[in-house]
Amino acid sequence: MTKEDGNILDYIVVCISEFASEYGMHMRDSYQYLSRYKGIEFLKEFYDVEHTLSFHEVLNDLTVLCRKNGGTV
Repeated sequence: MTKEDGNILDYIVVCISEFASEYGMHMRDSYQYLSRYKGIEFLKEFYDVEHTLSFHEVLNDLTVLCRKNGGTV
């Protein structure tokens, strides 16, 4: 694993945690939801941009994306 891979992984874990806090979910449920509705894939693909944004903006992006893909949170 490269240093960049480790940074991406750490970032995704923090985003899962922040998403869980925002919506009153357990981290496991947050991970499953984000995984099911393509949020994890989005964070991996657009890490270079998303990690420069505030968590408020990232959570908004994830919420919009997941709803577009069938999520209800």
